[in-house]
Amino acid sequence: MKITMKLNSEQIKEIIPHRDPFLLIDEIVEMEAGKRVVAMKHIKADDFWFKGHFPDYPVVPGVLMLEMLAQAGACAMLAMLENKGKIGFFGGVKEAKFRRQVVPGDELRLEVEIIKMKGPVGIGKGLATVNGEKAVSAEISFAIK
Repeated sequence: MKITMKLNSEQIKEIIPHRDPFLLIDEIVEMEAGKRVVAMKHIKADDFWFKGHFPDYPVVPGVLMLEMLAQAGACAMLAMLENKGKIGFFGGVKEAKFRRQVVPGDELRLEVEIIKMKGPVGIGKGLATVNGEKAVSAEISFAIK
């Protein structure tokens, strides 16, 4: 049975343990628990990383975009009843490709499809886009504990 949900940041905090300043997704616009998720991050000029990356040329660090994808994927997995109250941990990143800079004012669409699960370990295929342009793609692995 497919159930699609939309969640705001307060509802996201009921699923994953991340908090400010490290909750890096703003909303979920589609989610099928255990299968796939589409989340959004609205990039603002006052986001904490721009103070040092880079003050005269603000660009979102690639590693944080990978973390955004991971947090979105964690929402899809931890929304499952059997995973309630658990935490998702990064297991690895494969095939990461950075294709476009992401800057203040951009809206980053984060899509993750869970492609494999074996016990508490899984793999997600992630894609982050801005206005339909690929910004980042990667395969991310994780463990639920």
